[in-house]
Amino acid sequence: MSREKILAAVKKNQFTHAPLPDLEILSTLTATGDDLVQQYTSVASAGGSFVYEVKDLEAIKTILHKEFKPGVKIISGIQELGEYTYAGNVLEESSHSFADAELTILQSNLGVAENGALWLTESQMNIRVLPFISQHLAVVISKDALVPTMAQAYAQIGNADYSYGAFISGPSKTADIEQSLVIGAHGPRSLSVFILV
Repeated sequence: MSREKILAAVKKNQFTHAPLPDLEILSTLTATGDDLVQQYTSVASAGGSFVYEVKDLEAIKTILHKEFKPGVKIISGIQELGEYTYAGNVLEESSHSFADAELTILQSNLGVAENGALWLTESQMNIRVLPFISQHLAVVISKDALVPTMAQAYAQIGNADYSYGAFISGPSKTADIEQSLVIGAHGPRSLSVFILV
């Protein structure tokens, strides 16, 4: 009997249809250049990412030499960073062989200022597991590849041809256990973003 009462109450209190909100305003936000870099940097840094504005790949190498000891396993999805293991040359290896990777460096062609996310496709990852398995992740992006909102990002990727892609920001965090904050709980322990200006 109570089952029928519950279902009758649900049926009686159906949501009345309302028009969808106009999302066009999200596509009209037009921050560009340095303003967009500043907004992205502010949001990504607040989320725990390290953001660097650099002139070229040589500047990235200089920073990486300071941050990582010689001899650690660094895998690069960027062919121009040839002093590191190029992911394109190890496609046949088992994903388990990357378990000891200290750093993975990838390139993104789309970043979102409102939430600090970076869009990576399978072709940019070279191997799907790379952005998630190494201890640290670094992503290189041009300042011209930043957009203000997710709505604009989705507009760019909506009709693109890719087999797999993911928006990545980070590092992940959790405080589920005894309200103790753990950074890098899933995936890399740090995310460094190099913005080419």
